[in-house]
Amino acid sequence: MTDLKPDKTLDCTGLLCPMPVVKTSKALKELQVQQTLEMIATDPGSMPDMEAWARQTRHELLVAQKLDDGKFRFVIRKTH
Repeated sequence: MTDLKPDKTLDCTGLLCPMPVVKTSKALKELQVQQTLEMIATDPGSMPDMEAWARQTRHELLVAQKLDDGKFRFVIRKTH
C-alpha cells in the first residue's frame, strides 16, 4: 500500500495542528470520489489527528506512516 500513486499531493510540512487536517479537508473536496490524496506533515500530532479525522469523516485512510526523515505520510481515499 505504500507504493500508491496519489491523484494529488499536499505538503503540510511545518504546519501545526489543526492546519494539516484543515488543509486535507479542503484539498479532498477538490477530488472526485475514489481519488486519493497524499498528505505530508511534520507535526507528530498529525498521526492521531488524521486517524480520528478519517473515522469522523468516513474517508478511507489507506496509509499512515512515519518516514525515515521524521515526516509523516498519509494517503486518503475520498469515499463520498
